[in-house]
Amino acid sequence: MRKVHHPVQATALARSQGGLISARQCDELGISSDRRTALVRHGVWRRVVRSVYDCQLPTEAGNAFDRRRRRSAWIALLAAGPDSVATGMCALVLHGVWGLPQVIAPEAMLPGVRANRGPVGVRIRRGPRTGQIVRVGSARAVDVRTALIQALPELDRNTAVAVMDSALNRELIDTEGLAWVRRRLRARRGARRLEAWWPLVDGRAESPLESHARLDCLDHGLPPEELQLKVRDEHGRLLGRGDLAWRREDGTWVVAEVDGEDIHSATPALYRDRDRQNDFAIDSDVTQLRFAAPDVYRPGAIAAKVRAALASNVRSSGRTGRSAA
Repeated sequence: MRKVHHPVQATALARSQGGLISARQCDELGISSDRRTALVRHGVWRRVVRSVYDCQLPTEAGNAFDRRRRRSAWIALLAAGPDSVATGMCALVLHGVWGLPQVIAPEAMLPGVRANRGPVGVRIRRGPRTGQIVRVGSARAVDVRTALIQALPELDRNTAVAVMDSALNRELIDTEGLAWVRRRLRARRGARRLEAWWPLVDGRAESPLESHARLDCLDHGLPPEELQLKVRDEHGRLLGRGDLAWRREDGTWVVAEVDGEDIHSATPALYRDRDRQNDFAIDSDVTQLRFAAPDVYRPGAIAAKVRAALASNVRSSGRTGRSAA
């Protein structure tokens, strides 16, 4: 039996679309319907939804969850056709917002089209919709503000706050823009529960894990007093920053570092973290605690450790209050 090979002319395009390609694009590249059927039958390609194929290219570097989310966005765009626009969570992931659920449903809209069922497994929002349509790479998506209006009512508290933290931290939206989103959401179904969440948003959080850790500590009666606390030695030299920080009665600090596996598992990052932890221990009055994702998602685990550290004696007492600013 003759071996069926992946069409090389599809590689570059599919790689820019999460490893996916549409039947329409295949026709434009000269990959016939019969050849697509053969590719699927021999396991070289896989049909994802109607008229969308997974070229099953080698996995690229990067966060696996982020690749999966971007793939969902491209499934929706390719399934809906060349005029489609990514919406909601799919738009947010294309814009580079972090903190979204690990699995998001493919969704898009067709401007000016009021009725389109779309393929099974793809949500087609009804157009027209308010908001600006922008280019994000080779895709089209609603702007970040509109995407937040669409997505936030569908998220739980911690995820919604982490998403808003990320949008602010990455400067994809400013506080004025977030206030606009809040006003526009008030009249929407499911938005009432969001009102209690807005005061929890803090753009200083540098990762979704930090946001989740902060909220869990809040829920267990120990909200951090500072975020991204600058830690200095007695000569004023900056030693680093603590993700979350609590001040002891004697003026010294307990800081919690929340390590994301995708960032801190890399060897250079591990060396930097190790050196920083050593500097904290030797040259400051700061007690540093290190946590990872399993600690963050074990309710109360971080708060319990921080409470114990706050109650402990400080090793050095001669530089009280000069270790952080």
